[in-house]
Amino acid sequence: MCGIVGYIGDRPCRDILFRGLRKLEYRGYDSAGISVIREGRFDLLHSVGNLDKMESVLHQLEDGSTMGIAHTRWATHGRPSNENAHPHTDCSGRFAIVLNGIVENYLALRVRLQEEGHTFTSETDAEVVAHLLERSYNGSLRGAVAEAYRQMEGHFTFVAITTEEPDAIVAVRKETPLVVGLGEGENFVASAVPAFLAETRSVIFPDDGELVVVERGGVDFFTLEGEPVRREPEQVDWDEDAAEKGGYETFMLKEIHEQAVALADTLSQRLTHEGVVELEGLGLTEASARALGQVVIVACGTSYHAGLVGKYALERWARIPVEIDVASEFRYRDPVIGPNTLCVAISQSGETADTLAAMRLARGAGARVLAVTNIVGSQATREADGVLFTRAGLEIGVAATKTFLAQVLAVLLLALWLAEVRGTLPARRVRELTQELRRIPTLLNSYLEDSADAEIERVAREYAHHPFFLYLGRNIGLPVCLEGALKLKEISYIPTEAYAAGEMKHGPIALLDQGSPVVVVATDSHVYDKVVSNIQEVKARGRA
Repeated sequence: MCGIVGYIGDRPCRDILFRGLRKLEYRGYDSAGISVIREGRFDLLHSVGNLDKMESVLHQLEDGSTMGIAHTRWATHGRPSNENAHPHTDCSGRFAIVLNGIVENYLALRVRLQEEGHTFTSETDAEVVAHLLERSYNGSLRGAVAEAYRQMEGHFTFVAITTEEPDAIVAVRKETPLVVGLGEGENFVASAVPAFLAETRSVIFPDDGELVVVERGGVDFFTLEGEPVRREPEQVDWDEDAAEKGGYETFMLKEIHEQAVALADTLSQRLTHEGVVELEGLGLTEASARALGQVVIVACGTSYHAGLVGKYALERWARIPVEIDVASEFRYRDPVIGPNTLCVAISQSGETADTLAAMRLARGAGARVLAVTNIVGSQATREADGVLFTRAGLEIGVAATKTFLAQVLAVLLLALWLAEVRGTLPARRVRELTQELRRIPTLLNSYLEDSADAEIERVAREYAHHPFFLYLGRNIGLPVCLEGALKLKEISYIPTEAYAAGEMKHGPIALLDQGSPVVVVATDSHVYDKVVSNIQEVKARGRA
């Protein structure tokens, strides 16, 4: 989840921009950069790693400029490096941009621009925006931004400046955050309020496709066609801690509401318009994928539950035997694996010690190792033969939320890719499934925004004082139950168990008192009627 901050005013902006980046550190990043306009040219500073490294070289950027843009990058296209860090510039050196999100059609745009003679200096999707501005500019940065926006697909926010118009910053958003801060004789633009909260609490949140022109004396809003849009500011009353939480009471609640974006980011660039799954960097050729004899999944905690969902999908769609093990157990036994085994190691951080040890054991036995992780440059990415990144951004809450869903989505994509390569699903069926996956972020977002909070609070209040919960599920409902029980234990400290519903009579039902809450996951699947029967068994014994 990249961070953006821009400033224009009468004060030297270098330190203002850097402080803004500091306030966005909670979003996670692997590199950073600042661009200011000074004496008719760009002064650029890039660094890899944390902001302490940027601070150590910040003196290299002169502090006389009073307008500029800055960025913290979470890598999605191209490794963390100075070349891939934002801001990016065009061939002529007249335009600089920072971008949050993903440009899904960047490859097609890049090829077209290269054919026209443009030279690229990074591996990122974002750099195409600077070249699009260069191509489209005819005296109006606002017009060039509008034209670039029309050509871009995906979900993104970008902010642009040009040496041709050194008194304006232009920004636009599409399904990712953008906020404007209004000051006296100075104004701000950012991806989140904390970037400028110490300077102003007067803010405006633009709509998708609205062009924002930020100048020293004020901020104007326009449609893509150039029609003015009237916007009234609002006052935020958050303290700095609340601002980092985006106004939510806790980081966990904020991250729950970020799940739809995390899923959209994880899907992005991995499904073609025709619904074909394209996964780069797996370390597998199609021939080696067809030759696989088994898949072994190793993980811990929440990642293990995501792997369980993957087991069902891999076996059902790709028709390949799947074994799943807790990494801390796998590393201490003598598993039967070899060159035709794919070991899928799932770790949000990429640094889980037991999972890393399991990966090394698998590689030592000749298996190929694929890491599913959220962190670019983590130890798992360095030790694996291939990597499948989730793109959930930083997760501060102790209990995994958006990272769990992103992991589930990643293993589902892997299962569909293997199914198509191995010919175990008809192409038509793969397309149907990918279309369903495309709909999930929107459906989830609608649920969270429309009705979830009130209903969840009602249920929570009704059952908050019960001393024990039981979760029951079948098929893919079982890993969901396991994860739900884990969450309830982590967050509320209420004793909770999760079981396969068919095992209810083999012990778990003896734990239930009159009125004990039983949470059942009943998916619309071939086991639905079986689950309903289990519900009736519970109700017949007077349980809630």
